[in-house]
Amino acid sequence: MNNKLFLFLSVIYFILPTYAINATEKNEKPFVIPEIKTWIGGEGQFTITPDTRIVYPANAPELKDIAAQFAADYKEMFAIELSTAEGKAKKGDIALTIAKDKKLGDEGYQIAIGEKVRITAPTAKGIFWATRTILQTAEKSHGNTLPQGTIRDWPDYALRGFMLDCGRKFFPIHFLRDYVKFMSYYKMNTFQIHLNDNSFKQYFNNDWDRTQSAFRLESEYFPGLTARDGHYTKKEFIDLQKLAEGLYVEIIPEIDAPAHSLAFTKYRPEIASKDYGKDHLDLFKPQTYAFIDSLYDEYLKGDEPVFRGKRVHVGTDEYSNRDTAVVEKFRYFTDHCIRLVESYGKQACVWGALTHAKGNTPVKSDNVLMGAWYNGYADPAEMIKQGYDLISIPDGFLYIVPAAGYYYDYLNCKSLYDNWTPAQIGNQKFEERHPQIKGGMFAVWNDHAGNGISYQDVHYRVFPAMQTLAVKMWTGAQPETTFEEFDKQREQMSEAPGVNIAGRVKPVVAPQGNRQPVLAIDKVQPGADTGIKEIGWGYTVEFDIAAAKEQPGTVLFSSDNATFYLSDPVEGKLGFKRDGYLNTFNYSFFPGEKANVKIAGDKEKTELYINGKLVETLDRQTQYHHNSTNDKYDKMYYVRTLVFPLEKAGIFKSNIGNLKVCVGK
Repeated sequence: MNNKLFLFLSVIYFILPTYAINATEKNEKPFVIPEIKTWIGGEGQFTITPDTRIVYPANAPELKDIAAQFAADYKEMFAIELSTAEGKAKKGDIALTIAKDKKLGDEGYQIAIGEKVRITAPTAKGIFWATRTILQTAEKSHGNTLPQGTIRDWPDYALRGFMLDCGRKFFPIHFLRDYVKFMSYYKMNTFQIHLNDNSFKQYFNNDWDRTQSAFRLESEYFPGLTARDGHYTKKEFIDLQKLAEGLYVEIIPEIDAPAHSLAFTKYRPEIASKDYGKDHLDLFKPQTYAFIDSLYDEYLKGDEPVFRGKRVHVGTDEYSNRDTAVVEKFRYFTDHCIRLVESYGKQACVWGALTHAKGNTPVKSDNVLMGAWYNGYADPAEMIKQGYDLISIPDGFLYIVPAAGYYYDYLNCKSLYDNWTPAQIGNQKFEERHPQIKGGMFAVWNDHAGNGISYQDVHYRVFPAMQTLAVKMWTGAQPETTFEEFDKQREQMSEAPGVNIAGRVKPVVAPQGNRQPVLAIDKVQPGADTGIKEIGWGYTVEFDIAAAKEQPGTVLFSSDNATFYLSDPVEGKLGFKRDGYLNTFNYSFFPGEKANVKIAGDKEKTELYINGKLVETLDRQTQYHHNSTNDKYDKMYYVRTLVFPLEKAGIFKSNIGNLKVCVGK
């Protein structure tokens, strides 16, 4: 054999195996939500130590704030305290730097992980999103390491949103604050808060005066307008927006009119329509416009308005189109509201309704953002032609109406992941990243007021949808990860730093593989803290009781979300209360009775076992409401689920012992 050929083959023989080994050692793309666009894997890990600093340049106040937020989140999630510093990064540091990069746009970023972590982006917003990627990546190692490699990432759509109907169901301010953090963690940047609405009168004996309605914001102009069963003060709403601004989430407040306006007409009966229903404003009366103008003035006037953001949603959906006169008046009202909020320096958002209300009265379209929710109400191709920018929020794909029996109870996440992007609006498919389709949004509508749904029930429905749609609005049409792998891994992800609305507790697994209680207490002391706030669906709570005579209202355990009673306030039975709904088991203890008690809960039901025997299941009830108009009965489903509260033991006389709380039955 030729010596040169022998030498060449020898080199190939030794090099190829080495190359193959090195290739297999390249780090895999980290699993984060939304999926990152590009990844070049390196070798080895970047280790985070107590000496790791988050470093930012001098005279960069936005990056200083982001560094502080990043450090606080790292400590919250991993109990690792990172210092922040101005200046130049050294080996082992995490460096934040603004750098021009046309490809990355307004929200994109690059992360180079080597001997140091270098985060660069054209804007502070991009830097912030990069810190979310690092936090999610670090979840795999409990915050200790990051895989070396380079990430380049940017969104396909600028607006990635969620809308929550707070009008028909009140969500406390702490829930909204947690949702800002939750959305931010998944790079969802727009939170539309639907501040007023009303339920359907057929569930209230067809009596508008008895039908649930609410306006959820404090009003000084109209003090009696604000809902008494739950509302936000102006300060709370301002502080919520300030929190959101720091986490790069825009809040769009919505005042819905001229339909869905029963809260307004109950307060001012003279502005109610006599022709189209009391939930419709009378668009032919000057008093209607004076009221609406004053309402917006209260929240938009001055240098520090209550509505702080750049956009305000003026509603304008589902008004009657019975005759030409009302159609033209509806179009006039829509145009009036658009120009009204623009006069305060805001961009107007509307629901699509102008195919339903097709007419001759002009409605401003330039710089108006329209929610394209149903093509029969607003044909998206025609709306684009007229000059509207669109938010893709098709009801047939993206509407959750909890326990209603129509639309979705839980979104079809597999179908959305595999097939949908904001370019799909109903049965119309547009080009990806169409310049007039600004992004997408999904919605929770709480149509059935009084159906027992808690805000944690709502969250369990939103959580998988938020994760799925975060991918489809950021990563786009073809993520590399299959849905099956995505669905498996997403369940391991946190909600956000310091947020656990679902009450998820990781199961404890013994060395032999058996699951152990996540909480075990030999004797529960009245008034004691347990160390666990609550436990989410798929739990069992078991204890032994030597019962004493308890006063009605005696609490076993409570959290700020729920209360579980040894003796409920009405009948003295075992039961629970959350979101104002009291649900009881048909069981109470005799004084001196000894028993083993087990409560098991999942997404459908809450069960009570006594001495190992199932006593009662509180599952979904079907309720019937008489409709006096047609002498028929309208059906509503009533939900009796529970995320079990554990945070604090009540003050009871009974002896409670051998408490075991487990994940799973």
